[in-house]
Amino acid sequence: MAHPEHDPTAAASSAVGHDATPSPDDGDGLRGRVAIVTGGGARGEGIGNGRAAAILLARSGARVLVVDRSEQLAEPTVARILAAGGDAAAFVADVTVEADCRAMVDAAMQRWGRLDVLDNNVGIGSRGSVVDEDPARWQRVMEVNVTSMMLASRAAVPAMIAGGGGAIVNVSSISALRPRGLTAYSVSKGAVIALTKAMAVDHGPDGIRVNAVAPGPVYTPMVAGNGMSPAARAGRAAASVLGTEGTGWDVGQAVRFLASDRARWITGQVLVVDGGATLRGPERDPGTDH
Repeated sequence: MAHPEHDPTAAASSAVGHDATPSPDDGDGLRGRVAIVTGGGARGEGIGNGRAAAILLARSGARVLVVDRSEQLAEPTVARILAAGGDAAAFVADVTVEADCRAMVDAAMQRWGRLDVLDNNVGIGSRGSVVDEDPARWQRVMEVNVTSMMLASRAAVPAMIAGGGGAIVNVSSISALRPRGLTAYSVSKGAVIALTKAMAVDHGPDGIRVNAVAPGPVYTPMVAGNGMSPAARAGRAAASVLGTEGTGWDVGQAVRFLASDRARWITGQVLVVDGGATLRGPERDPGTDH
């Protein structure tokens, strides 16, 4: 063993004090934890953002409550998790209803005894300006896209505090960062980002991290169900710097990262998952220098 005065490692340790920070292990810390994923169902066997997040969280060893308004949409997600050896259950709820949100959290607590992760994944769209938008539709977009996240979090936070902390991931959109004719939707997703930052400040002292994911134009069962031509899909892919199309798996991976211990010192942030679409502007005129 080297003598301390000739050991550079010892010198470095002395320089920073005796309480050297241990290096993290290679795990993500999700094994044995309990997660709720709202909007965890999807049409058919397709992979939406919520289904992907639920499956990936379960692969990391989390026990997952898959929440959707339709049991028929949630059950296939649960079946895929169970078939892979994971632990999951379906729960039917309308997360715009406070009582349903409380019941959702109660179900997770009764089944598994704790709550560590909440993925707020529900959302609906709308097209048009403030002049075009129907006020009733505007209100509904805000209710589904923003109020639901407040109500789900309102129910989940006390359970997380009781367990010593947790992580909340809110799904926003690049439409909040780069509006393109979807005004009500853009406003709602901007509010999700503001809610994320405010909750991070409110609940950081409770050991709860709150972050957002802002997906770009990913191809999901919801998009497919609305009808999209091959040409439109190709245009969406070309809109990204990478020239490729995103999927629900890309969003699910971001959710799992932010929910995990690998993001233990990240809170109040927005992770953009868009293949660089928000980096693109109008094509540069070749006749200009800048």
